[in-house]
Amino acid sequence: MGLAYARALAAKGYDLLLVSNREEELLAAKADLCAAYKVSVTTRFQDLARADAADALFAWCTQELDILPDVVINNAGMFFFKELNTEDLDHVQAMLDLHMTTITRSCILFGNAMKKRGSGYILIMSSMAARIPAPGITVYSATKAYLKSFGRSLSYELKPYGVGVTTVCPAAIATPLYRLDPQKMQLGVRLRLIHTPEWLVKRALRALFRKRRVVCPSAMNLWLPALIGLLPGPLIAVLWKKWKR
Repeated sequence: MGLAYARALAAKGYDLLLVSNREEELLAAKADLCAAYKVSVTTRFQDLARADAADALFAWCTQELDILPDVVINNAGMFFFKELNTEDLDHVQAMLDLHMTTITRSCILFGNAMKKRGSGYILIMSSMAARIPAPGITVYSATKAYLKSFGRSLSYELKPYGVGVTTVCPAAIATPLYRLDPQKMQLGVRLRLIHTPEWLVKRALRALFRKRRVVCPSAMNLWLPALIGLLPGPLIAVLWKKWKR
């Protein structure tokens, strides 16, 4: 997903600052983008799932590079589907830090600087799961609900200063995040139950540059949360009991 955003912005002529905890993929992305587009690409190998990640990232941009980006894409995310146990506490904390702490601090730090400048765009990746509290994605859906609420509220605060904040709530997207079998992924794309990253990025950036507050692309956003909301609690409990076996 991050690479799709990078390609789309490079195609528009934006120089890029790329941040990832996957160093080899990061360097490969830089080489690919530099070969395909006439833009500058600067990379930073960093784990964003740390409580101090946003502060370090902001200092790198504004102090080391002396750059205040025009566009900030908060795209990094993680996912797991399972019943929570004590051995999952480290993974849970990492998700809380990555989805909530890092993005919140990043938006405040970069948003305040953009506010002083009088321009800028911030994009936050939430999820359709923000509307689907369900077993197995207990923490994931809760953090995405937080991001949707936070992003929408922040957009009201920053828009009077010329800064747009757009929160994107996609349905299923064909990325490795969900670790879905490749054949099932391809079938989902053919049936349009799953969309490609390029499909989503096109719609997300269009909404961002129009300074829309929240965008929920895909018809699935309309019917799936409503359908799940109609399921009675006892049925959800039975389905979960069978699923986790």
